[in-house]
Amino acid sequence: MTSAPADARTPGRASERAPERAFGALGDTSATAVLNSLPHSVVVVGPNGEIADANTAAEHFFDMSAPFLRRYKLRDLVPFGSPVLSLIEQVRRRGAAVNEYKVDLATPRMSGERIVDLHVAPVPERPGHVVVMLQLRSIADKMDRQLTHRGAARSVTALAAMLAHEIKNPLSGIRGAAQLLEQAASDDDRILTRLICDEADRIVKLVDRMEVFADKPPVDREPVNIHVVLEHVKRLAQTGFARHIRFVEDYDPSLPAILGNRDQLVQVFLNLVKNAAEAIGPNATDGEIQLTTAFRPGVRLSLPGSKTRVSLPLEFCVKDNGPGVPEDLRPHLFEPFMTTKPTGSGLGLALVAKIIGDHGGIVECESQPRRTSFSVLMPMYKGDDAGRDSADRRGGPAPRG
Repeated sequence: MTSAPADARTPGRASERAPERAFGALGDTSATAVLNSLPHSVVVVGPNGEIADANTAAEHFFDMSAPFLRRYKLRDLVPFGSPVLSLIEQVRRRGAAVNEYKVDLATPRMSGERIVDLHVAPVPERPGHVVVMLQLRSIADKMDRQLTHRGAARSVTALAAMLAHEIKNPLSGIRGAAQLLEQAASDDDRILTRLICDEADRIVKLVDRMEVFADKPPVDREPVNIHVVLEHVKRLAQTGFARHIRFVEDYDPSLPAILGNRDQLVQVFLNLVKNAAEAIGPNATDGEIQLTTAFRPGVRLSLPGSKTRVSLPLEFCVKDNGPGVPEDLRPHLFEPFMTTKPTGSGLGLALVAKIIGDHGGIVECESQPRRTSFSVLMPMYKGDDAGRDSADRRGGPAPRG
């Protein structure tokens, strides 16, 4: 039996040599396959800053193949003065690994966010070479923010219940007393009693709007074909608030069904499309809303208070080419009463987050000028053929499994 190499038995040395051994330049095809299967981007940077090698995840991250990456230096692909460049120099000087967290590597050439954790280590067998691993933080941050959104929704739920029980009943008494006084009041006093009634009615309307968040008995759910929902929402939008906007559809027709309430899902995507249309504005001549569906395996969410992890492979997006969401508003976008609209209540997106949370999914926003995307990640329905039959009856693409 062949003994293992000495460095493989030495703690610490194996981890330093493994990334270097894993690249095709050393001829180990099995190790190359393992490295390419990693979800994190890994690149080797040469003594002069050139990219010596890259795995498959790095090709996706930089949106170019490994042969093209080797034509560039790393400083050409990251923002000017990026911390990753100083980290590489620090690793070369110290000869030891260095980590740094939440580094922004976004550039105009790369779309979307590029917030990463950096892990930089030397390659002892190749002097001057450094291996860099980039771990995207977007999914982890989505999960953290979603738990915050759910907490906010629960707070609004409690507030809605309190308003319904503790405010509406006294208001009805106040309004009734004002109406009795109005019968015997002078013209001047009648103005005041009418003011009392109008303000009481206004408060009742506000409470009614808040009651959409209140805990209610579970709604009926069934296998729902999301393409039928999106098509219905598109028709509603095109006959009303979005008649001046062009719609683009990019659907995966093989998606399985989701277990949900069709009316609530229509409400969710109608809110998202309405927000997109309002962001584009009524006077835009090139306004575009894109509706997409896709299967994205690999996203799993831990349920609060449970060890259960739920897979969220179904992704439904509403994208627009409006001016984008202000940066200071993005972390609070799904919180109640958060809005930039002069006449908005700030409850639309909070309601979206609550309904999607009740369906076991999450919703997140990524935004930059002329490229804003609201993504809904949901579990798929794993029942019997009822999902397929239901979708067939509604005329949409048949769900899978």
